Amino acid sequence: MSESFNQTPWSQHAVVYEVNLRQYTREGTIAAFMQHLPRLKEMGVQILWFMPLTPISVLGRQGSLGSYYACSAYTAINPEFGTEADFKTLVTEAHRLGMYVIIDWVANHTGMDHVWTVSNKDWYLLDAQGDFTERNGWKDVIDLNYSSAAMRAAMVQAMQWWVHTFDIDGFRCDMAHLVPLDFWQEARLHCDQLKPLYWLAECEEVTYHQVFDTTYAWAWMHASERYARGEAGLQQVQDILHSYTQYPPHASKLFYTSNHDENSWNGTDTEKYGQAAKAWAVFTATWEGITLLYSGQENALDKRLAFFDKDAISWSQPPILHDFYQTLFQFKQQSNALQGGETFILPSEHSEQLFCYLRKKGEQVVLVLLNVSGRDRLSLQVYHPWLTGIFKNVFSGLSHSFQPGETFELQAGEYLVYARK
Repeated sequence: MSESFNQTPWSQHAVVYEVNLRQYTREGTIAAFMQHLPRLKEMGVQILWFMPLTPISVLGRQGSLGSYYACSAYTAINPEFGTEADFKTLVTEAHRLGMYVIIDWVANHTGMDHVWTVSNKDWYLLDAQGDFTERNGWKDVIDLNYSSAAMRAAMVQAMQWWVHTFDIDGFRCDMAHLVPLDFWQEARLHCDQLKPLYWLAECEEVTYHQVFDTTYAWAWMHASERYARGEAGLQQVQDILHSYTQYPPHASKLFYTSNHDENSWNGTDTEKYGQAAKAWAVFTATWEGITLLYSGQENALDKRLAFFDKDAISWSQPPILHDFYQTLFQFKQQSNALQGGETFILPSEHSEQLFCYLRKKGEQVVLVLLNVSGRDRLSLQVYHPWLTGIFKNVFSGLSHSFQPGETFELQAGEYLVYARK
């Protein structure tokens, strides 16, 4: 990160939860979602990321409701979701519960009937005929012109409006790498003057850490998916993780097995990872970085949610995997060894099936054993001086006395996490 920006302490090693408001409840409103806040707090969520709350363009709309990412105004709440008062109430309640709220910010483009298309056509990129245009193949949006100083100023003012009006705590910036880095520097400089904010970028450009606290672990996720399809080895996954260690100090990566794009377009986490889905979920919370959970994953979401139409999540009470994620997230937050500690990947004769590692900080040690393959009864002997003492199985609660040379056996998709007491 640039020395100009300091990451907010509460966002370091956090658990982020992506809220797909339209599909979250039958009503699809802010007020209906609020009923879930206590459950999410109990599960260990620290930061709520709301997909765009802005009104959606009618012109060029896809499906019956359109894309969240084709907005028609930057300083308004989509009336389908509720009112400004509703969102103020939600942010206040989230803060009361000790959670933080960030919103999705789409700065590269707008919908086709955004208010600016009438008031300030020169704020957009225009083709040779003077018409609006779009460079990335999306059907329902048009690109903004970042050579316009007036547009940049209006964009920053719109972002500040959300901080002023609702007391939000940061931004998840959509396709951040499509927007010039110097704009983000300008935006953060002005917005952080209002309050310290958390900045999450949907990109994997190292230079963007001059502004952003966290960037996506896209390369890791794609490599893990290729591994699950039999198209890559675990070494390729680990090589990408090693490359992340070369990032600037204080830069963090966002790890996830699903999000709104992955679920709708590429499949549920079970479709992608099969029986290893939970093992990879354990990885996302025990490796160095920020953990993301998408709406419905704690309910073992087994369908691809429609992107442009209503397709509500059907909730179990309690959600099927609530206890699993609660255990995982609370452990992530309580374990010093998972927060900036040393990491040692354990060698194994099954190095193409088992992903196992130790993490250590001070006297705290965590052992993570993941069978991310479909093979059963794979054994691992751990010879390492850190594996000494009484360890507690994080999920079962049982204690074991370990010493170097311990042997472990894992079934397909099994995960074991031990913490030294």
